[in-house]
Amino acid sequence: MSAVGTITCSRCGREAPALPKPPVPGAVGREIQAAVCGECWAEWQRMEIMVINELRLNFMDPKAQEVLDQHMRDFFHLGGGGAEGASGGIPEGVPEDARTPGGGGGSGGGGS
Repeated sequence: MSAVGTITCSRCGREAPALPKPPVPGAVGREIQAAVCGECWAEWQRMEIMVINELRLNFMDPKAQEVLDQHMRDFFHLGGGGAEGASGGIPEGVPEDARTPGGGGGSGGGGS
């Protein structure tokens, strides 16, 4: 299946050329190729680093990939996912302030 066609991006809503090949292996890569434009994929690649750093994901822990995958699905507005993704939940062990894409913390700015 060649991805020379045009897609409507699930993130930005624009019509754009499909990615030339799946950006990650397997069904997830094919799903992204069919639904995400190159510009939004590049944006995710930058955001992915921030998510990994903010959540201090340790990929020696198998749950870390599940957490990152769910953040990616949320970022691209893709439904479903693994066992946690199907229910919309975040796996156990993720700090409360890090349960939304983008971290949810920010700089409180309330110093005395």
